[in-house]
Amino acid sequence: MQNISKILIVKPSSLGDVVHSLPFLASIKKCFKAASIDWVISRGLHELLEGHPMIDKLWTIDKDSWKNVSKIMRTIRELITLGRSLRNERYDLVIDLQGLLRSGIISRMTHSNRIIGFGEAREGSRFFYNERVTGGKESHAVERYLRIASHLGCEISDIEFPFTDTGDNYALKDKFPIPSEYCVVVPGGRWETKRWAPERFGQLISRLSIKAVILGSSSEKAICGSVAASSNGNALDLAGRTSLKEMISIIRGAKFVLTNDTGPMHIAAALDRPVFAIFGPTSEVLTGPFRSRGKIIRSDTDCAPCFRRKCEDMKCLDDIDVNTVEKEISSFDH
Repeated sequence: MQNISKILIVKPSSLGDVVHSLPFLASIKKCFKAASIDWVISRGLHELLEGHPMIDKLWTIDKDSWKNVSKIMRTIRELITLGRSLRNERYDLVIDLQGLLRSGIISRMTHSNRIIGFGEAREGSRFFYNERVTGGKESHAVERYLRIASHLGCEISDIEFPFTDTGDNYALKDKFPIPSEYCVVVPGGRWETKRWAPERFGQLISRLSIKAVILGSSSEKAICGSVAASSNGNALDLAGRTSLKEMISIIRGAKFVLTNDTGPMHIAAALDRPVFAIFGPTSEVLTGPFRSRGKIIRSDTDCAPCFRRKCEDMKCLDDIDVNTVEKEISSFDH
């Protein structure tokens, strides 16, 4: 352990998973104070870690482009170039927190003598490691990642989420007409089965005593627009208009956050904002907001969690009505 001076973390995605990795980063930085720490991150998420005081270098990869079969030759060339660059860094320790084939290959390309990953990692990635740690499939992601830190002899009792400083440089109040008191609403989600009906979000917003700021990606503009249209004028729709750091700043200033199971939900929990998270087919035990103030809202449907990305009736979400969510929010002491 005394000889570890260069560390590489391989965790390209997704937004929520990278947020869950921050306590691991804090733990190993305290443990290896003199070591430099680099990170492999996907383009689009790199802003979350850009300028982070605990990270010396970001390796940004075009993960989404690599999935395109028609660009396979370009992907191979990029991988070869990345491999050479990583090998030249001579990392003492490489940790694959992603646990997929792509991340396993990237880890092995470093030629490090010590490559650590999860024993239950998927897609055969565990065969690229020379050291395997049992993370536990029934544990929350934060706790799984910290098991590797514990394996390295690091202290994991004090869990913290060190974000980069978003500062006041964005002058958000000048850029957007954000009220002094507001809540944040995140009605999107990567899976269709994770999304509570936009009209119900809008109806709920129309009943709130404070204005709602709607956040989402450019691809979620239609969903967010539908929410705003149903809100009786009580919403500011910023979908696709904020950077990642601006989004973090907006969430940090919110009175509470109402959301589906999304990446911004994890940001809100990490920033200690009260989170009202609507869950359908996924498990709050595995991917819920970690130790957050607020409430998990789900129906008592027998088939959930089923982890399906497609479903014909969406009963687990359809059974959650507006009155139920409104009652949970109004009864909570913010």
